[in-house]
Amino acid sequence: MYRSIYFSLVIFSVSFLGEAVAQKKPLDHSVYDNWQSIGERNISADGSWIYFSVEPQEGDGYIILSSPDSLTQVQFHRGYSASFTSDSKFLVFKIKPLYQELRNARIKKLKQESFPKDSLGIYDLTKGTLNKIPQVQSYKLPKEFSGWIAYHSTKSSMDSSLKKPAIDTTVKKDSTLKQKIPVIIEQIPDKKQKRKLSATGEQDDPSDYTEEFKDAEGDGPETNGVVEGTDLIIKSLTESASFSFGLIQEYVWSENGKLLVMRSTASKSDKSKKPVVQVWRSLEKRTDSILVGANDIRNLVVDKQGYQVAFLAERDSAFKSLQKFYKVWYWRNGDKEASVLLDKFTVGMNANWTVSQHATPYFSKSGARLFVGTAPIAPIKDTSLIEIDLVKLDIWNYKDDYLQPYQLKNLDQELKRSYLGSVDLNSKAFVQLADPSVPQLMLSQEGDGDYYVGISDVGNRVSMQWEGSTKKNIFYIDSKTGKRITITKNLNGMPQISPTGKYVYWYDMDKKFYSTYQNGTIKPIGKGIATSLYDEEYDMPSPPTPYGIMRWHEKDSFVYVYDRFDVWKVDPAGVLNSENITGIGRKSKTSYRMIILDSEKKDVAHGETIFFRTFDELGKNSGIASFKICCNEKPNQLQSGAFSIASVLKSKNSSAYLYTKETFLQSPTVFYSADFTTEKRLSSINKQQAEYNWMTAELFTWKAYNGKTATGIVYKPENFDPSKKYPMIAYFYETLSDGLYSYLPPAPTPSRLNIPFFVSRGYIVLAPDIHYTDGNPGKSAFDYVVSGARALVKKGWVDSTKMGIQGQSWGGYQVAHIITRTPLFAAAWAGAPVANMTSAYGGIRWESGMNRQFQYEKSQSRIGATLWQKPQLYIENSPLFHLPTVKTPLVIMANDNDGAVPWYQGIELFTAMRRLNKPVWMLNYNGEAHNLVERKNRKDIQIREQQFFDWLLKGEKPAVWLSKGLPATEKGKSWGLEMDLD
Repeated sequence: MYRSIYFSLVIFSVSFLGEAVAQKKPLDHSVYDNWQSIGERNISADGSWIYFSVEPQEGDGYIILSSPDSLTQVQFHRGYSASFTSDSKFLVFKIKPLYQELRNARIKKLKQESFPKDSLGIYDLTKGTLNKIPQVQSYKLPKEFSGWIAYHSTKSSMDSSLKKPAIDTTVKKDSTLKQKIPVIIEQIPDKKQKRKLSATGEQDDPSDYTEEFKDAEGDGPETNGVVEGTDLIIKSLTESASFSFGLIQEYVWSENGKLLVMRSTASKSDKSKKPVVQVWRSLEKRTDSILVGANDIRNLVVDKQGYQVAFLAERDSAFKSLQKFYKVWYWRNGDKEASVLLDKFTVGMNANWTVSQHATPYFSKSGARLFVGTAPIAPIKDTSLIEIDLVKLDIWNYKDDYLQPYQLKNLDQELKRSYLGSVDLNSKAFVQLADPSVPQLMLSQEGDGDYYVGISDVGNRVSMQWEGSTKKNIFYIDSKTGKRITITKNLNGMPQISPTGKYVYWYDMDKKFYSTYQNGTIKPIGKGIATSLYDEEYDMPSPPTPYGIMRWHEKDSFVYVYDRFDVWKVDPAGVLNSENITGIGRKSKTSYRMIILDSEKKDVAHGETIFFRTFDELGKNSGIASFKICCNEKPNQLQSGAFSIASVLKSKNSSAYLYTKETFLQSPTVFYSADFTTEKRLSSINKQQAEYNWMTAELFTWKAYNGKTATGIVYKPENFDPSKKYPMIAYFYETLSDGLYSYLPPAPTPSRLNIPFFVSRGYIVLAPDIHYTDGNPGKSAFDYVVSGARALVKKGWVDSTKMGIQGQSWGGYQVAHIITRTPLFAAAWAGAPVANMTSAYGGIRWESGMNRQFQYEKSQSRIGATLWQKPQLYIENSPLFHLPTVKTPLVIMANDNDGAVPWYQGIELFTAMRRLNKPVWMLNYNGEAHNLVERKNRKDIQIREQQFFDWLLKGEKPAVWLSKGLPATEKGKSWGLEMDLD
């Protein structure tokens, strides 16, 4: 069985090699948009249906619905955000407008309300029919299906532009799938006739979307201070019944589908219509109004049983009052209307505190408690001050907990900060649990436990400037009284609570072991474990991170802990010796990691069968193994091979599994299996890849300059000829070889090397792993990258005079450093590099507001000391101080909105090389971040990168931007991409 599976995977991997390699064409920049990926996917509760989305990089994608037991697949063009009903009888999804229509609306700069709108699709899995409903902004299904769906329209019932739902299915035979595929044909708004949509198209990178493109439930148009809601329709999926409610702005189902709670807004045209909170009962098909009239209602919640409702409302102040006091309103089934549960006058509320309008309440699992957010009453803004007279000033004080940039970056969050309290819903007693001295709370037993854990870094925050994190004081908090007992202080780690609440546990990164807390006693655990429970290959100056916890055993009797390869069964009381339950991982250099198939299940039981994802560190093979929690059995390997496996899902009520596999040859492919030993392939994308000269990938080992064995990946063209000499580009970051079997699509990247593109066009690419020693990051990069390049030259098929290097961010820094140490490379490209560690050390990471000192002392930059302790290391590792030796032409990308590496680092590098008359260019994509976000810029940099390397490594003519530059007077008129023929 094991061999037959491996053989089938080999066939799967080499399926593109059927036609003559010599006839295949190289990739070009036109291929990006239509290259597809697998997006969202899921499996029905009974395991009989699956869906997955196929998403081109730019354009119109589609959902494929498949029944693994038949040959039938159904395509829904532009479908997304799909869900199966819990009875496995319907698939519900949203349908985007045509990509081109959205693009045209953006070009015309239409207002958001004028953009084309989504539709809703409801597909009956039994009948094979689609009900399409236009103008829908969101939908919700109860977790446990009750036969109903609620969807929120973008229009009100008075809007005549709403169209009737359309049902239309036809059957089309797709010869590529060799299956019958019913294709859903849609009524396109404002078109005279129906059109069939192709299965492939274009889709923007999600980061390219402007605000209008985001799939968020909008509040609707605002007029004269009134933000109006729109129609909410509650529709039966099994009957013809439906109910419509106007002016709805927020709605939520109970998990069991018995209740739907909704709130409406006031009407700008009909002053008699006031905001209302309503409860709709699905069994009785009856609606009750539980609150009528308020200035503001928000944050509806309902308990799991569909028995209780809570929300916030403010109904006492004038509409434009500068100070509003919200109250928590509560309704229980049987109550005529909601009543006030909590306000600023409630016993137990801190003096000068009130209910926070920014926190959403939530019920404990049993529904016995309601958790609410409270906060100090904010001072009233002085409206007498005139804006033009106000001084705009930031004051930096050395006593501040956080630096001013960090405070300003998190200002909105801080202004909305709340502190958790709880209400016992039987006694109505309120207890304040968190406050500024202990701001963070961790609940036990999903809120129903006798105690909670408080976490505070108050008094330890200043050191975050150079540590990158803070040490925590941990408290045991009585859930009924709020009384606190200190568990431990200055913990370098984060506590957790066992599933039944019996233990508090944590990993101490300084002490490098796990501990538990119970009944006032702390005990170290892991007795008898000789191997490290922390990252054995950790190479930063900070304490190493742990491999983590797998799961707890039922009733908190044991806890399962990972080492590098295996799983240990550990006594949480610290008495019994630990047991290595997998036993074979370290010997075979194979790691075993549990596949979480039910995120709500927090423990494992005796006799239960679980599944591991396996990974062979030597060969980089992946697989799946089963393991029974008992009986001293070892893992049973169900499949393993030269592929990467990911995204494993299980149906809720059956043994049916959905997952993807990929290799460097084959894009991610969806598979279905009942047991992981036999499987069905359900997807087939990117067939156009067979037309192009693709790449192969293999592990490459050599001896690094530090004497250690080094590993990397070598990518070769599919038509590789060992008798030829190829140009080579080394691309690196830290360690990349574990991704040997990852599929790399040809895509315009944020600024990384587009590996398949260059390999297809006749380059060899080396991706070496780099391992570091503290204080010598630059030398470490040199040791591995340069030794790897020279070792590859010895193979005989790399031209030693035509080698380049490329890296982004930390990789960009290493590029800049390496060219100061060797003239080996003929071309270098550095994205967002640090050039001068002495100036970067004290700078700000503007995307977070944090100071950069921690990065050099404790983290990636790996100096391990302050600037004044070891200034020589900062100078030695800074490219800026060694630029006179550089002979390699360099392109720098440094963007003026980079929030990670200040772009002045690129400026320092460029201006210094320019003064030294070294060939250097700098690209500043205006307004762009550390990594390019806008797709147009990603496409542009791919072209320029190809032009640069083709010029210096292949002898092509340089582009004008390289040979002559682009003066500011030509900005926006010319891009300098044409070849310089002079």
